[in-house]
Amino acid sequence: MAKRSTLFIRIVEGKNLPVKDITGSSDPYCVVRIDNEAIIRTATIWKTLSPFWGEEYNVHLPPSFHTVSFHVLDEDSLSRDDVIGKVSITKEALAAKPQGLDGWVSLTEIDPDEEVQGEIHLQIAVLGDQGARKLHCQVFEARDLARKDRNGASDPFVRVRYNGKTHESTVVKKSCYPRWNESFEFDLDEASADTPLSVEVWDWDLVSKNDFLGKVLFNINRLQSAEQVEGWFRLSPDKPKHSQYEGTLGSLRLQLRLRDETVLPSSHYQPLTELMCQSVGTNLNGNRSDLIMLIDETTTAEGRQEVATNLVKLFLGQGLALEFLDVLFTLELEKTSEPNTLFRSNSLASKSMESFLKVAGMQYLHRVLGPTVNRVFEEKKYVELDPNKVELKEAGCTGLHRLQTEADVIQQSTTHLQSYLTELLHAIMLSASHCPPALRHAFRQLYQRVQAHFPEKEYRKVKFIAVTSFLCLRFFSPAIMSPKLFHLREKHPDARTSRTLLLLAKAVQNIGNLDTLACRSKEPWMVPLQPAIQQGISQLKDFITQLVSCEEGDDPDLQHSLSLQSSFILKEGFLFLHKTKDKSMLIASPFKKYYVSLARDTLSYTRTQNSKKISFITLQKIRAVEKVEEKSFGSSNVMQIISSEDNGQLETLYLMCKSVNELNQWLSALRKACIHNTETMSSYHPGIYKGDKWSCCHQKDKTAVGCDKTRHGVTLQEWNDPLDPDLESQLIFRHLMSVQQAMREKHHERIQQEKSNDQGSTSELEKQDVATRLFKVLQDLQEAHAAVERAEQSKNKNFLLELQT
Repeated sequence: MAKRSTLFIRIVEGKNLPVKDITGSSDPYCVVRIDNEAIIRTATIWKTLSPFWGEEYNVHLPPSFHTVSFHVLDEDSLSRDDVIGKVSITKEALAAKPQGLDGWVSLTEIDPDEEVQGEIHLQIAVLGDQGARKLHCQVFEARDLARKDRNGASDPFVRVRYNGKTHESTVVKKSCYPRWNESFEFDLDEASADTPLSVEVWDWDLVSKNDFLGKVLFNINRLQSAEQVEGWFRLSPDKPKHSQYEGTLGSLRLQLRLRDETVLPSSHYQPLTELMCQSVGTNLNGNRSDLIMLIDETTTAEGRQEVATNLVKLFLGQGLALEFLDVLFTLELEKTSEPNTLFRSNSLASKSMESFLKVAGMQYLHRVLGPTVNRVFEEKKYVELDPNKVELKEAGCTGLHRLQTEADVIQQSTTHLQSYLTELLHAIMLSASHCPPALRHAFRQLYQRVQAHFPEKEYRKVKFIAVTSFLCLRFFSPAIMSPKLFHLREKHPDARTSRTLLLLAKAVQNIGNLDTLACRSKEPWMVPLQPAIQQGISQLKDFITQLVSCEEGDDPDLQHSLSLQSSFILKEGFLFLHKTKDKSMLIASPFKKYYVSLARDTLSYTRTQNSKKISFITLQKIRAVEKVEEKSFGSSNVMQIISSEDNGQLETLYLMCKSVNELNQWLSALRKACIHNTETMSSYHPGIYKGDKWSCCHQKDKTAVGCDKTRHGVTLQEWNDPLDPDLESQLIFRHLMSVQQAMREKHHERIQQEKSNDQGSTSELEKQDVATRLFKVLQDLQEAHAAVERAEQSKNKNFLLELQT
C-alpha cells in the first residue's frame, strides 16, 4: 500500500501588480514553492502589470507536506530580481475544499520572520523528584535552515527560553545544517504550568541585527506526562505582523486541487483491470462496448480530460490502447449523423485521442515542429496580415529613412509566413516514416472507421478530415501557438513572436480543415496565404494516405513499446557534469558539457550527441537523487546523483542545469525512473566535500551519515512518465465511484429496455451484464479501502506533534 498526494496547479494570471521598473511597468514571473523548496518557475511576462501565464502543473508530493506558496518577482537583467509579494496556502485549507480552489487571491508582503524552514533535533526531559524537578533540553542539530547571508548559508545559534530565563548555544558559522550537541537546564516551576518552553533558532550577524530562523514551543503539562521525548521538530514562524502593503500588491488568479490517494496492492485492482480490458476486447458476446458507453455517458465535461488521460494510460499499460480508441471511434460515429461535426466536440473520444497523441507522439511532434518554431523565435520577424492591426512604426526602413506602407508590410509578412509554412509542410510530408507505429495504427483505424460509416461519394473528404482534426487541429496547431506547454520552448514568446506563431497556427488549421472557402469568409485578410494553403491541402491529403498505409500485420506491440517504454528516451539534453573521483572537490569549477540521456535502465552521457564513447550509470545502482546547496558551486540549479560502485563505494555525479525548471524536471524524471530501487538512502549531504570537511554540516569524515533527509516523494507529472498500473486503476476506481449512481440509473434503463424487447428476464440479463459485474468489483474495492482507513485510524497519533503548542 502506498500513499501519495497530487496537487494540480494552474497559475492563470495576475492583476494590479505594483510598478517595479523605471519604465512604469514590471516583468513579473512566479515561483512555486512546496514548504519553501522552489519546484516551478513560470515564464516571465514582459512589460505588464496584468500578466497572463496560463501554466498548468501536476505535482506529486508526500502526504507530509505543509504549505504551497506562490512568490511573484520582477525580473531584472542588471540587478537582483525585485520581490513583489506572495500567496501561501496550507495543506489544511486545500484539503477542506476537495472540489478545489479557483479564484483571485491577494498578494501579501514577504516578511523575513515568516520565511522560515527546516527542522531541529531535540531531546526534552523532566528530571528529578517532586519539589526539585528540572527541565532538561538537549539541542543536537538542525537541518535545512533558511539562508540569510550572502554566502548562501547562515550562522545559526539556539536560544532556549523558559519562565523568564534564557540560555544560548554557540554559533556555528556558515552552515544551514549545524550540529551543537549542547544541553540546557531550567528549574521546573509547578505553579507556571501554562508557561511554554521556547526553542528559537537565530542567524548571528556581526553588524546588523540577528535574523530569526524559526522556533518550536512545547506544552509543559504534556512534557511532564511524557517525562522524556526526542525527535525532529518542524520550525514555525513568529506571529505574523500587520503588513503596511496589504491590498496594494495586486493579486493572483489560481486554480488548485489537492487529492490524497491510497493505492492498494495490485491484487485488489486485478478484477477491475480485467473487467476494463474485457470491455474493449472481442469476447463479450456483443457487450464489447457497454462499459465504455456507460463511462462515456456519465462523465461530465469538467472531468472528461482527466478521465480520458487515466483511461488511456490504463489501457496503454495493458497493451490495449488501440482497442480502446477503436471502441470510442465507433461510439462517436454512431452518435454522429452530420459529418461536419465529427470529433469537433470535447467528447471522451476526442479527449482520449488527444491524451494518446501526447503520450505516444510528443517526440514525433518535437521532430516535426521543433526546427520551424525555433526559427520563428530566433528571427523575431514582424508579421501581420490583418490591416486593422498593422503597425507601420514596426516596419520602418531606417536605411532609406521612410516607413513602409500597409501594403508593403502585408506583402513582407506574407513572404515570411509562406517561408515558415513551406518549411513546416516539408517537415510534415517527410515525417510519415518517423511517426510512431502506434500513432499510425490509431490513425489507420480512425480513417477506416470513418470511411465505412460515410461511404458516400460526397463525403470522400471526411476520412481525411477525421485524421487532420486530431493531427492538425488538436496537436500541431496548439503546439505552435503555445510551444512552452508542449515543451518545445522553455519560455513563452514575446508579443511579436506570439503573433507570428498564431498566424502560422491559423494557416495549419485551415490546411487541416481542407477548406479554403470557410477561411475566406471568416478571416478574409488571410487571403494572401491562400495559394500556400491550397498547396498544403493537396500535400496533406497525400501525407494522410501515406500515414495510414501501414499494414494490418505491422503489430505496434504497444505493451512492449509504451508500457515498458523500452524504446523511449525518457529525457535528454545538454548539461554540465562533474564526477567525483578525487578525495576532495577541486577549487576551480570542474563542470564540463555533456549530452545526457535517461532511458528505462540507464543514465548515459557523452561529450557530443552522436559520440560513440558512452559513460553510463545503471539506474538500479542509484541510491539518491537530490539538490545541492547554492553555496557549493555558486548556483542554485545543481543536483547530485549518488550511486554505488561494484565494490560498494559511493560515487557522486553532479549535474548543473540552466534553470530551476530544468533542474526539477531532471530530478523528477530520475526519481520516477528509480522508484522501485530498494536500497535508497534515507539521508544525504546537500553540500560538497571540499578540503577536509563537508560544506553543509562541517563533518570531517567523508563517509559520515548525511545531515539532511532525502526527498524521494516530490515529482512533477510529465507526458513521458513511466506508467503506474496500480495508480491508474485507483484513479479509474475513484472516478467510477463518483459516477456510480448515474451509471446504475443508465444501466437500469437499458435492462428495462431490453426486457421490453423480450430479450430475456431482468435477473438473467443482470447476471450476464458487464455493468453488474462492475458494481460488484467497485463494492469489493470500496470495502478494501474502508478496511485500510480503519487500520490507519486505530494507529496511535504522533505524540511528538501533540507536545507542540
